[in-house]
Amino acid sequence: MTRITYILSGLLVCLCLACNKEFLENTNKSKLTDDTQWATEGNADLFLNDIYNGLPNYWNQPENLDNFTDDNDAGFYYTSYNWKQGIVSPASSDYTVWGGITGSGDLTNWPTTFTNIRKCNTFLAAIAKYSGNFSETWRNKRIDEARFLRAFFYSELWQHVGGLPIITEPMDRRTNDSADIYKARNTFAETYDFITSELDAVVKGAHLSVKYNHGDADAGRATLGAALTVKGWVELYAASPAFNAAEPAAGPDPNKVAGFNNYDASRWAKAAASFKLFLDNYGNGKAYELFPSLASLWYEANEYNSEVVWDRQVVANIMGSSFEQYGGPVWILGAYYTWGNYDPTQELVDQFEMANGKRITDPTSGYNPQDPYKNREKRFYDWIVYDGAPYKMDWMDRTDTIYTRIDKVKPSKNQIDFGTDDVSNTGYYFKKKLNPLVRPGGGAVSGANYVYFRYVEVLLGYAEAQNEVAGPDGSVYAAMHTVRARAGLPDLPAGLSKDDMREAILHERRVELCFEQKRFYDIIRHKFANTVMNVDKHGMMITNTVPSDNSGVWKYEAIPLNHPATFHQYMYLNPIPQDVIDRNPKIVKNPGY
Repeated sequence: MTRITYILSGLLVCLCLACNKEFLENTNKSKLTDDTQWATEGNADLFLNDIYNGLPNYWNQPENLDNFTDDNDAGFYYTSYNWKQGIVSPASSDYTVWGGITGSGDLTNWPTTFTNIRKCNTFLAAIAKYSGNFSETWRNKRIDEARFLRAFFYSELWQHVGGLPIITEPMDRRTNDSADIYKARNTFAETYDFITSELDAVVKGAHLSVKYNHGDADAGRATLGAALTVKGWVELYAASPAFNAAEPAAGPDPNKVAGFNNYDASRWAKAAASFKLFLDNYGNGKAYELFPSLASLWYEANEYNSEVVWDRQVVANIMGSSFEQYGGPVWILGAYYTWGNYDPTQELVDQFEMANGKRITDPTSGYNPQDPYKNREKRFYDWIVYDGAPYKMDWMDRTDTIYTRIDKVKPSKNQIDFGTDDVSNTGYYFKKKLNPLVRPGGGAVSGANYVYFRYVEVLLGYAEAQNEVAGPDGSVYAAMHTVRARAGLPDLPAGLSKDDMREAILHERRVELCFEQKRFYDIIRHKFANTVMNVDKHGMMITNTVPSDNSGVWKYEAIPLNHPATFHQYMYLNPIPQDVIDRNPKIVKNPGY
């Protein structure tokens, strides 16, 4: 299999293209000087590949952004447990997942982000200085890759903290005075403009491939599809109510770092235009289209399928994934396997429609609250492990049945738990994205790539932005129907209002993108985190009315999790780390901190 392979060469950790002939050169890569580092395309690739190695591998952390939302219940020892109580502090420099108070996830890691940005700047400066050593084709491609990566790193942190110092050249204390090194934060708008203009330049330059497919030598590198998708997403995020308003969601913002501080409808139009450009030039089967099987979209054998737009290369046992150890049922075939970290709440489970496409709240849907898992939509059975669910992965020699009910006659080790055990507190597990070949608990043994963006987000992003621009026109309906058809659901009813369509789109995003680290951004950008996070979440408790012998009926009851729930207004943005402000007095705080 051709893929980017991780190589340790002395103290230099670098990402090397396994099929690149320059990998076979005899130069000692651990002793590169400036003259040798930039002497050949192969040596320069080592530096750029190390930047790719800095892309976040969300497979290998037991907590993800869904833990910070109303969709998932996680352990009390994680940072999200503190965050859900409203505990977040600029003073903390603990960016780990283990009970830190820095904010929502390690995406707020200011030092790591700017280390990666500095590497991009160093690479771009060196390519300009030693340009004669490289072919024009190689130079154009690699420059645009570095510009894309820099914009991507900026976008990840910008979504969490707002305006950032825009730095586009290497900063060195030996050659720059303090006035040059210590940069103030740019405004929210200036940071947004920088990110989108960089991505726009990459798209218009057209030096990158539109898409890579399984087995391609450069699979894993940036593409035009990735650049345009990230651009559209950044535009959609910025156009949303939390930032596209006279006052940002985080509160009064005299420094203009938390939002635009005005409303401009054209921001929605920019997002719609970017997504439409993707659909017209790259989508609808040209290079990208929906992959037919949602159950197996993330499987290792299906890497770079028609739906994958931007992902991170993973190599089993070298830089592999341990995701399977963190999620899924805790007990399988009677043995303990996983940490049970990803447990859907009843709030999320209730979002899955019936097979007939009706919400469970619709009295005509056929939903029976005492038989709640019958006749649900296909995605429910593909992704959610519920009481009585059959569970079979390829590594298993037979099918298990997962019971989460409280059964006094035949106790299940997976039954809902309200203590400190790894077993689910909600009565649910999930199986979305799990590699079926990998036995949980074996370490970083999965080789399935991590997908940041997939084509369905282009469809949903276009539908949302276009609905805000023109209301639910035919193109909005068409995008939504494409997404729903793949899920086996009927079309939306005709004649929806703009508000009704907005609600339908956000509902579709919540179900389709669950456990893909998207819900957090939706509750933030649409400014309803204060509503959904300030109330307790629920799990499903199932008991028999005659527990001594189970001769009664099984009763299904949604019960509160009894977990603290506090969301302060300032939490719409994470704090700027105090140690950053201490080192650079030009850096201002976010509102409320």
